[in-house]
Amino acid sequence: MLDLGICAISLTIAYAVKLNLALTEIDPVEFSRNILIITAISVVVFFNVKTYSGIIRYTSAQDTFRILFAVIISNGIFSVLNFLITAFGYHPYISNTVLIVNLLTSFLLLITYRVLIKYFFMYIKNLNLDKRKVIVYGAGEAGLATKRTFDHDGKVNKTIMAFVDDDERKVGKAIDGIKILSAQRLEELIKEHEVDEVIFASYTIPIERKNKIVDVCLEHEVTVLNIPPPDAWQGGKLNKSQIQNINIEDLLNRKPIEIDVKELQNQLKDKRILITGAAGSIGSEIVRQLIKFEVGLIILSDQSETALHDIYLELEENHKNNNFHAFIGDVKDERRMIHLFEMYKPHYVYHAAAYKHVPMMEDNPSEAIKNNVMGTKMIADLSVRYGVQKFVMVSTDKAVNPTNIMGASKRIAEIYVQSLNNSLSQKDFIYSNGLSYINSLEVKPITKFITTRFGNVLGSNGSVIPRFKQQIEKGGPVTVTHPEITRYFMTIPEACRLVLEAGCMGNGGEIFVFDMGKSVKIVELARKMIRLAGLVPNQDIKIQYSGLRPGEKLFEELLNDNENTMPTHHEKIMIGKVREYLFTEVEEQIYSLLKYAKVNDDRQVVIGMKKMVTEFKSKNSVFEELDGLINE
Repeated sequence: MLDLGICAISLTIAYAVKLNLALTEIDPVEFSRNILIITAISVVVFFNVKTYSGIIRYTSAQDTFRILFAVIISNGIFSVLNFLITAFGYHPYISNTVLIVNLLTSFLLLITYRVLIKYFFMYIKNLNLDKRKVIVYGAGEAGLATKRTFDHDGKVNKTIMAFVDDDERKVGKAIDGIKILSAQRLEELIKEHEVDEVIFASYTIPIERKNKIVDVCLEHEVTVLNIPPPDAWQGGKLNKSQIQNINIEDLLNRKPIEIDVKELQNQLKDKRILITGAAGSIGSEIVRQLIKFEVGLIILSDQSETALHDIYLELEENHKNNNFHAFIGDVKDERRMIHLFEMYKPHYVYHAAAYKHVPMMEDNPSEAIKNNVMGTKMIADLSVRYGVQKFVMVSTDKAVNPTNIMGASKRIAEIYVQSLNNSLSQKDFIYSNGLSYINSLEVKPITKFITTRFGNVLGSNGSVIPRFKQQIEKGGPVTVTHPEITRYFMTIPEACRLVLEAGCMGNGGEIFVFDMGKSVKIVELARKMIRLAGLVPNQDIKIQYSGLRPGEKLFEELLNDNENTMPTHHEKIMIGKVREYLFTEVEEQIYSLLKYAKVNDDRQVVIGMKKMVTEFKSKNSVFEELDGLINE
């Protein structure tokens, strides 16, 4: 009814303009007839175009186009009616001048009253004295979506004071009446407007810049929120529940790593690929990245039934080509692993299965050797026997100058696969029926063994960040082992991209070391996470020092004192030049280790590990006494 009333007023204005405001010259009969005609046409058009269906206080560009379309159609119909009457020799009902003025006026009035009502509701809403003052960082699509989300939800108790942007071309302009200011003035604006929140609505801010902005916000007790990328929006629209506190992971991320996708595709096309530990954080991400390539078959092997089932369901939902298979099995179970290789005969193996928790392995050395060494040896030997083309082992920076059982076990696994690779490249095999023998190991000498070594990954199972989040949610305290402890971090996707790239470029025998960036002080990480949660360290959430755990280092290393690196064509990947070992000696030492591990003689296991890895010196562990024994 409002729209129809506006149409009647618009026609009156059109007549007034045509007659130079001499309203007395309007023919009442003609005017009344034309009002009825335009109203009847508008009823039909507006009903079909559904101009009435939009909620006025949420008028958007879509409503504007709908109204423009309706006005053009209704005036167009009247124009056609005029044409038909004129064709039969009658005087037209209305002049074309009146029709054109009516079209423009009705569109202007229909939009204007909607905008006025919209701003009236916004004004009433903003009368709330408890409004949180917000600055949106980013004056693009995400920034506009943020504003529209606030406008469309009456329960959102926030008002946007300004947009800020790094693009100086946008500075000085406005979005829905809100000014766009320079991002360089952010700190000044925070003080000037007593801002409560800053929302990141830009995806191109360099990580160093983002960290500085967050530090400024935290210094002024401003809450920092984040907008997810558009592909994560619900139904293509941003939901207010998605505007959440920024994660510490967002501040530790680095610029995306580029890998040679074409070369990877060429190598992996139609290949059968085995991933051990496929249900773990690293193994599952390797699967997610490999599934994008045109591989023949991906075999997901893990002993954890539930976790393996979860990643399998995820693949079923997101990928319909069904070129993957879940295989439950323990890498220590020789018969089961033989069955796996017999059945699938993989071309590539990514070996990510391992025990990795330092304190747990410090208490269970025999299990560390069985899983991390015997498991690796089992998969490596079978890879050779069944003619696997490439074996890529996922190792850790804890294998460098190890101070704990876990790191030492991974270093022994590195030594085994590297020495095996070197032996395969030698030409002094004793051949029999096309096969060769190295200490009774039946081989087809084509497998290339590649090791990748990197530090902590953000969000991996048991990593420090999920633990800190849980402690903060419970109200604290947050426990840090030592005030000076530091760690390197990278994201799981980043680490896995580098694993794939290293596997692609490796020719066998290399230990690839990844550029981990700068090390992070864990206590500073804890403080920042507490502040990002809107709390004050040591007031709302206490930070407690629990002391270094058995085998734990203060500082992680990517190379030991006797190692150096060589660059590769990828700036993030180096080749570590490490000491080489004789395979026959390594194999003999490992058999000795496994003999003691199978009878759970932990003391003899650790003695054997220290003899094999001479740089292994226990820290804060019951096994420290064995270092003196070995040295004597």
